[in-house]
Amino acid sequence: MKQNQSYVGIDKDKYGGMSDIGKLIRDAWAFGLIPQSETCAGWDSSRLEQLWQQVNNQWVRFDFRVANLPTEIRDNYLLIQQLAVKKAKQAGWDAQRELDDD
Repeated sequence: MKQNQSYVGIDKDKYGGMSDIGKLIRDAWAFGLIPQSETCAGWDSSRLEQLWQQVNNQWVRFDFRVANLPTEIRDNYLLIQQLAVKKAKQAGWDAQRELDDD
């Protein structure tokens, strides 16, 4: 995302939100930092940066490990990821292609 652009929203992001910003938003949902109805459409880079800092602070608390998350947060996180992968595959996302793009 360029400095002066605003984000399109996770619901309009390519491949069902399988982007770095999409991952950020899903993590923020799981941690309860923003409601799951929030797509972040129209957010600028500074607002997304602030959200990244909040999400990162949460991950630091749990040593960046899903296994260290409290059960409720972990279950919510895993469900959000599962639904995101399903939606992304329906939108044409291919995990192998992501790995091959370096």
